[in-house]
Amino acid sequence: MASHFDLTDLQLIVNIGDASSLTRGAEKSHLSLPAASNRVKNLEEHFGTRLFFRNSQGVTLTPSGESFLRHARKVLQQIEQLRGDIHEYSKGVKGQVRMVANTTAMTEFMPTVLSRYLSTHPDVTVDLRERLSYLVVKAVADGAADIGVVAGQPAGEGIQFLPYRKDRLTLVTDAKHPLADRKEVAFGETLSYEYVGLSEWSAIHAFLIQAADNLGHPFRFRIEVGSFDSVCRMIEAGVGIGIVPEQAARRFSSNMNLRLVKLSDPWAERKLHICVRDLAALPPFARDLVDILLQDVPEAERESAV
Repeated sequence: MASHFDLTDLQLIVNIGDASSLTRGAEKSHLSLPAASNRVKNLEEHFGTRLFFRNSQGVTLTPSGESFLRHARKVLQQIEQLRGDIHEYSKGVKGQVRMVANTTAMTEFMPTVLSRYLSTHPDVTVDLRERLSYLVVKAVADGAADIGVVAGQPAGEGIQFLPYRKDRLTLVTDAKHPLADRKEVAFGETLSYEYVGLSEWSAIHAFLIQAADNLGHPFRFRIEVGSFDSVCRMIEAGVGIGIVPEQAARRFSSNMNLRLVKLSDPWAERKLHICVRDLAALPPFARDLVDILLQDVPEAERESAV
């Protein structure tokens, strides 16, 4: 009885299952029919169950065979990913920085920063993911990320916070909206109106739902889109109101008929921080990214972020 199985066995089962034919599966696996048949027999003996039903039209998978096939596909996919990752190193990639950030940092600051960084570090890749601020800190604390960018300083044991930039969230309306002429408004006052927002994958989506829940009020998105640009275009068209980082809102309002209304809630004005477990322990190429993040901050913002 076979004591083990290998990648050839996994690929063979996938090929037979896809073709519903032992003969065609063997051909695709570059095996002779007797060799393929023997491998299937050894697998069935090893697991103590049949993987295929044989009939005059070919073969069909048994329930055990279906389960084997699903797992075989996953393993082969992981092997291909492993090969791809290792191939990157063979082409000269020498490092990877894992980074997590909140929505504002992702959309407003990271494109420029990463453009500068990657142009001077062609041998490094960056894995950048968006998360709510408390999940950013958790990812860094757990070692799942090297660098994070968060609003405020969420609790996190053994985390270093470096002052980064200021970030204000502002209410955006169309020119005819009842709130358009207000100088300032509380978030709670806006909740009776329909909202346009980013899709649920965005950190700011969950943040606003939580802020409304804290007030005991349901939060209704009339429509969800994929970018702040799309949010502002929908707002200009009168679809609803939205909450957008002020820097982005001012940029879009330069060519859209929008109104920006200050939110009076304390959480609307936030100070962003870079967070790491230990700056000195980061690889040099990761510390370089932190340096570029800090260099990207205008002097006035750097002072106000402290």
